[in-house]
Amino acid sequence: MKFSVPSSEFQRTLARVAGVVPSKSTLPILENILVELKKNTLRLVATDLEISMSATMEVKGSEDGTITVPAKRLMDTVRSLPEIEVIFTGDLSANRVKMITETGEYQLLGEPSTDFPAVPEMKGDGELRIDGAMLKRVIHKTSFAVSTDELRPAMTGVLLQIRETDINAVATDGHRLVCYRVKKEKVAKDSRDVIIPAKALNILVRTLEDGEYTVAMSNTHIQFRVAHTALTSRLIEEKYPNYESVIPGDNNRILNVKREDLLGVVRRVALYSSATTHQIRFSAKKNELRLAAEDIDFGGEAREKIGCSYSDEEMEIGFNSNYVVDLLSHIDSDDVAFKLSTPVRAAIITPATQKEGEDVLMLVMPVRLNN
Repeated sequence: MKFSVPSSEFQRTLARVAGVVPSKSTLPILENILVELKKNTLRLVATDLEISMSATMEVKGSEDGTITVPAKRLMDTVRSLPEIEVIFTGDLSANRVKMITETGEYQLLGEPSTDFPAVPEMKGDGELRIDGAMLKRVIHKTSFAVSTDELRPAMTGVLLQIRETDINAVATDGHRLVCYRVKKEKVAKDSRDVIIPAKALNILVRTLEDGEYTVAMSNTHIQFRVAHTALTSRLIEEKYPNYESVIPGDNNRILNVKREDLLGVVRRVALYSSATTHQIRFSAKKNELRLAAEDIDFGGEAREKIGCSYSDEEMEIGFNSNYVVDLLSHIDSDDVAFKLSTPVRAAIITPATQKEGEDVLMLVMPVRLNN
């Protein structure tokens, strides 16, 4: 095989797929990138068996062929090159690759493409289209809240509920929960629920491009396609918890506060919380919210107050400050509303005013206060 390509374009296309390559694998071929040339179209593929990423680009091809090349060495070499034309040749019988520039020559030992795992073909009939900017927002609003507990595999992914006129994305780790709903005139013909691994979404969000994505689904896989790039991921084939049952419907104590101001106070006061529990105390009374934290082990203590809109009876409730910071950081409205019930029931956090066409609901479980 043989083609020539500008180093900068080659590097950009390699970077799209390199995030999928495992740094260490019991199957060494997975540490390679598949390089496939057909006429003037170069296709690069990487996979870890669960997630596959492919990208195509136009090159000056002169001899078709397919080979796999060590991903790290290929990436490091191309990344370090100046803006220069690279002539890539592959000796398929000896599995050797040579990259030639006007000033140098680099040789790599590859492996046969026949050993490289095949990327699943998407034959499912479920397809929808979603704008790249909206897809990025869906991932940003939810993926941070997934669980890392492998004993609860369903919760290590984001539940995507596709309906005729809306998409609902849900993530929870048992301590906090996020529901993000996007409303559209037309989404899909059929309703469908799938659980997408957080790892796949985190790779996808790093490579998102402008334009409309086609999302194709089968019973076992989901694929995101745009222009010259496609990411295919195995779905988590588990039953997602009944998250709706934990969302309280009678949280009638409403506290409105400036998001940025509260985020700053929580971060400062949390510096004095226990390194084990990260407990922070919220004390709400008429138009005033007091926050306090105490580190019994090291004798630290902090208190701060902030103005708010609250007219219900006084109450105290404890939260893990890390969860509160996470949730507030993923809301982009000026004001947020805390909907409270009792010190032992979950609190609901929402933007004080929802954006048109979307609905954001976040839930955080309280922690028992130390008296």
